[in-house]
Amino acid sequence: MKTFKKYTLRALLLCVVLTLLCGLVYPLLITGIAQLAFPQKANGSIIEVGGKKYGSTLLAQQFTGDEYMWGRIMNLNTSAFYSNEGVPLLYSGPSNKTPAGEELEQLVAARVAKIQAAHPDKAGQPIPVDLVTSSGSGLDPHISPAAAEYQVGRVAAQRGIPESEVRAVVERYTQGRFLGLFGEPTVNVLEVNLALDGILQ
Repeated sequence: MKTFKKYTLRALLLCVVLTLLCGLVYPLLITGIAQLAFPQKANGSIIEVGGKKYGSTLLAQQFTGDEYMWGRIMNLNTSAFYSNEGVPLLYSGPSNKTPAGEELEQLVAARVAKIQAAHPDKAGQPIPVDLVTSSGSGLDPHISPAAAEYQVGRVAAQRGIPESEVRAVVERYTQGRFLGLFGEPTVNVLEVNLALDGILQ
């Protein structure tokens, strides 16, 4: 009986110590280090200008106006989740549609038609695939430089500015390969559109 109590007390003590270390001390330590070392990233990479928050560079926003750079397809859903106040919350995720199915084929065809209609000057040119497909998360904020270049003419014409000005903005918010080796260059759509609106410099 004494042995049982002895090991039970040790087990409970170990549980309490590990709970405090792993559930309190470690998270607070890592949070503190993150806030000191890279606070902007630790707080969600929020774009804030003049006290106004415009969104996160890590999450896509849906731009539909012809004067804006368009991102990837977003699978938006506002009927699945609600806040405590009953306000619908925006949710997005992968489409989970099979590449062999007709439904996905119809969705892509509709997107291709929209892209072609908005870019008559690109007739006959292949459309970058990321403009007609969604990402795994459904909220990818980036497109390829090719997808951005495809839209330069439309954006410049709608804004009445030279294409070179739009290209300069795109180049400013193009991220290269990680360590110069891994991945592909990407363009952050939100940053480009905020810069085109004069919000970001």
